[in-house]
Amino acid sequence: MTKYVFVTGGVVSGLGKGITASSLALLLKARGYKVFMQKFDPYFNVDPGTMNPIQHGEVFVTYDGSETDLDLGHYERFIDEELNYTSNITSGKIYSSVIEKERHGDYLGATVQLVPHITNEIKNKVYEAGLTSKADIVITEIGGTVGDIESQAFIETLRQIQYEKGMTETAFVHTTLIPYIIGSNELKTKPTQNSVKDLQNMGIRPNFLVCRTPFTTSDSLKEKLSLFTSIPKENIIDAVDAKNIYEIPLNMHKQNIDELILKQFNLPVNKINLKDWEDVIYRMDNLTKEVEIALVGKYVELHDAYLSVAEALRHAGYKYHTKINIKWINSEDLEKQNVKLKEIFKNTKGIIVPGGFGSRGIEGMIKAINYARCNNIPFLGICLGMQLSVIEFARNVCNLEDANSTEFNALCKNPIIDLMSDQKTVINMGGTLRLGNYNCHLIKNTLAYNDYKTENIKERHRHRYEFNNKYKELLEEKGLVFSGINQESNLVEIIELPKHPHFIACQFHPEFKSRPTRCHPLFDSFIKASLENK
Repeated sequence: MTKYVFVTGGVVSGLGKGITASSLALLLKARGYKVFMQKFDPYFNVDPGTMNPIQHGEVFVTYDGSETDLDLGHYERFIDEELNYTSNITSGKIYSSVIEKERHGDYLGATVQLVPHITNEIKNKVYEAGLTSKADIVITEIGGTVGDIESQAFIETLRQIQYEKGMTETAFVHTTLIPYIIGSNELKTKPTQNSVKDLQNMGIRPNFLVCRTPFTTSDSLKEKLSLFTSIPKENIIDAVDAKNIYEIPLNMHKQNIDELILKQFNLPVNKINLKDWEDVIYRMDNLTKEVEIALVGKYVELHDAYLSVAEALRHAGYKYHTKINIKWINSEDLEKQNVKLKEIFKNTKGIIVPGGFGSRGIEGMIKAINYARCNNIPFLGICLGMQLSVIEFARNVCNLEDANSTEFNALCKNPIIDLMSDQKTVINMGGTLRLGNYNCHLIKNTLAYNDYKTENIKERHRHRYEFNNKYKELLEEKGLVFSGINQESNLVEIIELPKHPHFIACQFHPEFKSRPTRCHPLFDSFIKASLENK
């Protein structure tokens, strides 16, 4: 029977609920249990697909094409499991489903209410995750903080689940803040006491406290917290600030939280195997080289907009014992007059242009791509980065006048990038992109084939526009190689330049499949080439 762990947050947001949930999942998986993860977000967007990356961060895409919160990227990187549509549930998705059922007559004329209809819908999503994943343990993170009006329906649902399932099938982990007051040199427990009291007033008794703290707390402080929260002292865990998020599972394991949860569930405390994780932590702590990689994008004000890209770069760096110094470059800055690219990229050993939407900053990205191509700097383009690479080649090598994408100029003379026919009638923006896993056939004796070492791959997509095959023959004549093709729809997936030290770009998002213990092949070869760039 599936067991359920719920991770809530209190006092302030940004305490690391997602990392806490991911760490628990990693530890339980390392003890031989099948683990699945999900997140409930209180916002009313159906999914984050239409949200501004500068406000919300990146949109993470699962293999089945679900657009999700960036926390799911942490989940997958920690537990190395592919998640799906049941893993990210928003208030918007819940209310949309209930209203649709009401319109369909599924409630047989009943008055539709928050309780039981909304809470039952949330409950169904929790149980569905356990059923479809066949997991031993499902870990669910609740977005926001306890006390937020938006989260109340989720908290009420958890109360019902705790009542229905009992203590041996549910565990509640509450993450909270222990602030340090400089003037009195004290750690203060009152915010945590009040946060737990808020949960208790809503009918939930948390079993574990994970306390974000600048340093390890004393026994006396834990005893005080235990007294005021009715949580056993040994169930109060310090979440001390770590220099690397990947160290957090090891820190939590030292405090036995995984063992304590299994004991609450009456499950065997199997021997743990953390060797692979400990090996990668050792690599992270013993990096012997450094390399500067320029990331040229339009959302660089918020680094979380490119979270998976940044992590994938670091993962490849770990393999080569190299610290990746990312130089964040706003592509709009490259569009200014008299900008000196040579000065901007003087220490750069590799250039990456990631995904994005809209015309803002596009010409700056094209400038960066041109600089990488003409100066033999290793280059990796992702999604929009691939489309702009082809446009740059069409303009500057093939001399095609007004080569562009119809996303940026619907009337351009040479639409190198265009909408697929089935996209031209789409009205809604949300959930209508080409999303999730698609097949890609790699051409032998190409950089892509050498990277993957196989002919057929599957990668995750998130885009609407495609390369226009009418220009394929001309670009091939000028030296561009189309090394990856989706054969089912005859769509270009990967392009490269064989006469360049390392120039490759893909229509999909390889960063979503990178792991700290196993870097992605395209990032692997990109960092390797960047290190060889003298």
